[in-house]
Amino acid sequence: AGALAGLGGPAAAVLAAEAVGAADAALTRTVDHVRTREQFGRPIGSFQAVKHRLADVYVAVQAARSAAYYAAWAADGPEAPVAGPLALAAALEAQRAAAGEAVQLHGGIGITWEHDAHLYLKRAASDELLFGPAHRLRARAADRDGLFAPAVTV
Repeated sequence: AGALAGLGGPAAAVLAAEAVGAADAALTRTVDHVRTREQFGRPIGSFQAVKHRLADVYVAVQAARSAAYYAAWAADGPEAPVAGPLALAAALEAQRAAAGEAVQLHGGIGITWEHDAHLYLKRAASDELLFGPAHRLRARAADRDGLFAPAVTV
């Protein structure tokens, strides 16, 4: 478990928004790169496989953004202890996906000190260490909401 794994409600919502911002920045920089980097006489962004990879990241980032907005809206309500950690889980997954694709699609330069792409990956890894993995955040939220409680009591 991460050092800050027990975060709830408003704090988790704020951290989710921050992770969404990092994921969006990594995605934006990667899209800019694939539009200009040429291979076989054309931009690598024109290849279908690259488009699909970035589309998957885009969907993950937008879903995490929506969850973060909801968690911020619910921050002072009864759903805050569940909405915040769930938004953070979605944001951490989107951040990890965006950072991983950034490094992959930038090629060898993506992991070197000469380019910033590796910083997004390091940030995603450190956030996961601090807040715990997404599956644990989801399990903790489910426990708080009583989803794992016995269906029948004897």
